[in-house]
Amino acid sequence: MTPIALTIAGSDSSGGAGIQADLKTFSALGVYGASAIVALTAQNTLGVTAIHDAPPEFIAAEIDAVMDDLDVRAVKIGMVSRVETIEAIADALIRHKVERIVLDPVMVASSGARLLAPDAIAAVRDRLVPLALVVTPNLPEAAELLGAEIARDEVDMAEQARALRRLGARAALVKGGHGEGAEAADVLVGEDGAASRFAAPRIATRNTHGTGCTLSSAIAAELAKGRGLVDAVSTAKAYVAAAIAAADRLTIGRGHGPVHHFHGWWDADL
Repeated sequence: MTPIALTIAGSDSSGGAGIQADLKTFSALGVYGASAIVALTAQNTLGVTAIHDAPPEFIAAEIDAVMDDLDVRAVKIGMVSRVETIEAIADALIRHKVERIVLDPVMVASSGARLLAPDAIAAVRDRLVPLALVVTPNLPEAAELLGAEIARDEVDMAEQARALRRLGARAALVKGGHGEGAEAADVLVGEDGAASRFAAPRIATRNTHGTGCTLSSAIAAELAKGRGLVDAVSTAKAYVAAAIAAADRLTIGRGHGPVHHFHGWWDADL
């Protein structure tokens, strides 16, 4: 059976994040990717200049069309900028009884542009977090979802992951990429309440556009292939670390370039 994953997210016109990063990641990891586009963004490596939201009823129609025909094994949710969009997505996922949901609560782009309206944060917390198998916020996103201070260390990260589980998520992965130190460590509190640590060397590069999208879609891809959550996170972390390490092999734009999704396939000198 061909593993299939669905990404529900915004489109990045420069190809480094959002739907485009998700589909590249699915392909790189051997998973067929379907998509429901919730918004168009005009952006490049320097920033986001415009956002055009799709009507909620059209987003629901996209999800229904995919779910009615394809055997979707996992769903990744990325950028969702409006309350109406969030409501349409939540209702559709409940309607189709989707269980393996990876929620990446995208709030700010790598360039610093805000992608989530303030009034939508509560809707993400109340409607989408309780549907998630795993929610994958970075340090600022976890703090904003919880109304808390940014985690200072891995002990704080584990406690915030547990707090996210109390909001209804079955598991939570708090990502430490915004932290400091020689390692970029993420902390997962799983369905059984146990904490696991996933670390990779911190790489000095400005080409990190799409990192969060890529990690969450890699987790969804591995879940679609039948892996358990801990194995899925471990494999996804290794894939993203390698994509960041290879990012400087690409020359894309004048700002924050993308990670190298196809680092294992493209020639090193391309």
